[in-house]
Amino acid sequence: MIESKEAFHYFVELNKDKLVVVFFTATWCGPCKMIAPKVEEMAAEFPRVVCGTVDIDVADDVAAEWKVSCMPTFFFIKNGDKVEQMVGADADKLRGLMYKHQRPW
Repeated sequence: MIESKEAFHYFVELNKDKLVVVFFTATWCGPCKMIAPKVEEMAAEFPRVVCGTVDIDVADDVAAEWKVSCMPTFFFIKNGDKVEQMVGADADKLRGLMYKHQRPW
């Protein structure tokens, strides 16, 4: 769980050689609870993907920086830059985007 802006930036920097998928969630978000186990499964499927989770009620500064207003929201980051954003709990779409962006660049 990423709990601050500093931790977020460290996580992205530490994993800049991989596709970073950041999952913005909240404890009260039903769709987030439904997709969370699938996110973990997908992270294990793709060796060049690393997933981080941000609870917007804990790390509201990170949510504000990334202008997150709906949950779940996923950001796909390569070399520190956002390459894609997905809103919603569509597991098939999420898997497709992970596959698309995890390829070497």
